[in-house]
Amino acid sequence: MSSTAIELFRLSQGHLNLLVACPRKFQHTYLEKLNTPTNPTYEKSQTLGSQFHLLMQQQAMNLPIDGFLAVDSELQIWVKDFNKLAPEILKTETNNQIFRESEHYRTLQIQDYLITVIYDLLIAEQETAQIIDWKTYAKSLNKDDLENNWQTRLYMYVLAETSIFLPENISMTYWFVNPQNKLNKIQFNYNIEQHQKTEKTLQKLLNNLTNWLVAYQQNQPFPQEPAYPKACKKDCPYYVRCYNSENSSLEQSDKILPNLATIEEIAI
Repeated sequence: MSSTAIELFRLSQGHLNLLVACPRKFQHTYLEKLNTPTNPTYEKSQTLGSQFHLLMQQQAMNLPIDGFLAVDSELQIWVKDFNKLAPEILKTETNNQIFRESEHYRTLQIQDYLITVIYDLLIAEQETAQIIDWKTYAKSLNKDDLENNWQTRLYMYVLAETSIFLPENISMTYWFVNPQNKLNKIQFNYNIEQHQKTEKTLQKLLNNLTNWLVAYQQNQPFPQEPAYPKACKKDCPYYVRCYNSENSSLEQSDKILPNLATIEEIAI
């Protein structure tokens, strides 16, 4: 796929995770932009999570947060827990030898793709750098699942590729914040072996994506390879579309495939 034919695709960890889980679902979600109903419970949780991220951003910029806390008891509990167990995370840095930035944005071009990451908080000293990510889930995720998640792999990879920091001096910490559970964290330390493995896997995944996009231009769907086949029918909103023979064939579908040149750049 020539870089002069279409604009760079902007890809985030969410897109990579979906490509691995099921390329066909990536097609329906990002290329065809098929919308699915939002779960009201999830939507409420997502709103609260966004408010917490904004509060942490305000805190990192040394802006007042009392207004946020005054109107939300859950946010009050979260901040109180942080002040008790991790005061160093909330403090504003006055040492000019330490770089701290909330919502830190980085990009890295690989092939015809613009890899994009946004760190909730980046704390960098002269030789070490720590990526902080806030999670407001009802419970912590499994450490093994997090380690294999593209967020963990991509965030540390991009920092190593776009900075002076050696992989061995990069770490990433997930903070799980929820009033129903104790504040806890899961930390990962990076190294050169992980970096090389991630690079190899990422290049292979992007090569596959390029081939799938070329085939898609010729009316061939992305592969249907769910990571958890037994959960496909239960959890995927596109199950009927994929498995119904009338809908699964692109030639029989009354939906005209969009030309790649007209597809909007993928948002993070």
